Amino acid sequence: MPFLQDIIHKIEVGVGPRYIRYALIVLAALAFLLLYNLRVAKNIGSPEAMDAAQLARNISEGRGYTTSYVRPFSIHLVSQAALKSSGETNAPRDPTGLKGGHPDISNPPVYPIVLAGLMKILPFEHSGSKAKPFWSSNGRFWRYQPDFLIAWFNQALFLGIVVLTFFWARSLFDQPVAITSAVLLFVSDVLWKFSSSGLSTMLLILVLMAVCWTLTAIQRELIEPKRNATWLLGMSALLGLLLGLATLTRYGAGWLLLPSLVLVIVFGGARRVPMALILVAAFVAAVIPWVARNVSVSGTFFGTVTYDLFKGASLYPEYTLDRSLDPDLRFAARPIWMKLLINSAILLRTELFTFGSGWVIMLFFAGLMVAFRNPLLARMRYWVFGSLVVCYLTQALGRTALSDENPGIHSENYLVLLLPFVTVYGAAFFQVLLENVQVPVAAMRHAIKAIFVALAGMPLLLLLLPPRGIPIQYPPYFPPAIQQISDWVKPNELVMSDVPWAVAWYGDRQCVWLTLDGTGNPDSVNNDETIFAINDGLKPVYGLYLTPRTMDMRFESDIIQGGSGSWGALVVSTLLTKDPQGRPMVPASFPLRSVAPNFLPEQMLLMDWARWNRPVETQAVPAASSQAK
Repeated sequence: MPFLQDIIHKIEVGVGPRYIRYALIVLAALAFLLLYNLRVAKNIGSPEAMDAAQLARNISEGRGYTTSYVRPFSIHLVSQAALKSSGETNAPRDPTGLKGGHPDISNPPVYPIVLAGLMKILPFEHSGSKAKPFWSSNGRFWRYQPDFLIAWFNQALFLGIVVLTFFWARSLFDQPVAITSAVLLFVSDVLWKFSSSGLSTMLLILVLMAVCWTLTAIQRELIEPKRNATWLLGMSALLGLLLGLATLTRYGAGWLLLPSLVLVIVFGGARRVPMALILVAAFVAAVIPWVARNVSVSGTFFGTVTYDLFKGASLYPEYTLDRSLDPDLRFAARPIWMKLLINSAILLRTELFTFGSGWVIMLFFAGLMVAFRNPLLARMRYWVFGSLVVCYLTQALGRTALSDENPGIHSENYLVLLLPFVTVYGAAFFQVLLENVQVPVAAMRHAIKAIFVALAGMPLLLLLLPPRGIPIQYPPYFPPAIQQISDWVKPNELVMSDVPWAVAWYGDRQCVWLTLDGTGNPDSVNNDETIFAINDGLKPVYGLYLTPRTMDMRFESDIIQGGSGSWGALVVSTLLTKDPQGRPMVPASFPLRSVAPNFLPEQMLLMDWARWNRPVETQAVPAASSQAK
């Protein structure tokens, strides 16, 4: 009996109430997670996320670090590197790797490897269920299970980030600031969108949280020494390794080495030199093996990402560089400078003050004018602000057409990586303002704080309200149609598409992005940027799959100005030319002669022969638009 009484006493007045509060918080978070996935979350709609997912599947299935999503520019880099390393007298039989496994030179390795491990553990069903609840609606495709497993993994990382932010804020400030910071992060609609996007953003933020914790520990030790010099040097090495890990998660994050290094040098005291050297050495040691691999495979440090500086500039607008088989890789400083100026203005008008909750961001910038008595708070704020400047410049210079295609939610958004740290300092400044407000009743401060949090979370609340959106990301992605097309193609056969990332992920087939030109000029002897350059010279193309990305092209700039050999001309000619039975006809010069039924006019599928006439389990392909609706 005394033992039972002690347990009851602890539950009522001891640690019991605290654990009950924790349990209620966890249950509330899980309930909100379920509600969000039921009402808001969708199948993956980001090309970068599908690219990472298909690469992870190849890794998990033992195919090595090879990709099924093939960029023409990647073909150029890989083939040039293979020819250079082998020499003119010993040319390789398959310099592009298209006939074997094309090496991926566009994705850093950490996130795909993590996803590959996840695919080994969880029961991924790539076929797509039409019978089980949640995944189907009235017997029709509704949600793609692998997409949601990846999203749930990232949402778990997001919840971990919220918890780590709470403890970091409490170690720097106090309990009220920590609670406010955690709640503000949890109600951030931007972070929820990223968590369900399938991108590497949540994993990268988690790594940066570890970077921040390590840097905080180093600065705390420099301010109040309690350990020996070996500990500081070891922590500097750990900081360098974590920054290297962040770089191998997303290459642009490597620039965060600069503010971290500056903080160590400025406040490192007598040990600044060895600490800085060890930090840089550990960073280089973490990154150099992967850089060496990229150089051996593609002749570049970071593969296709090496040339992101040129993408979106006047030299290579939109996706022209990625779709080029034989680009003129000339360097010009003026287009890059103009790209920096133009994109800086865009970020200043659109994303700098809104990459999280606008209220919190404005409070952070306003709080820069307030001095901290605690030197640790001041130093870490220097790091946050310096990192913000670095991320701003990185995002401006690395901005490509991806940023316009998926505004805000894309892998080129580097500002959002600092949202937890900015939120903590914004919440701290709000707490300072609140404590200086004269109110007749102390409880009014809690009401003011509740209103502040509610306003910050209003965009997320509006997402949850009716009407509920559909989870299908159509146009242009409809997984059942892509999987049906893949059933008609053998695993070793090549397809071309305007959504190669989707064909690679949903269909598990090797797919090359549309070349810059369709059939080219028939009178020209040099058609290096056409389908013939791949079909005749590298590997036969057995299918061409076009979605509304191409079918909805602009009339004048894409069709009229594109010329007779453009993709627009091919689409128009196929739609307007009929055979005696009234069926669409492909121009005689095009290598794929058969037009699949049930795809036009929203989509178009051309193949070498009528493969859809083969007896398969699901012969008819439903119109994607009718299913999506």
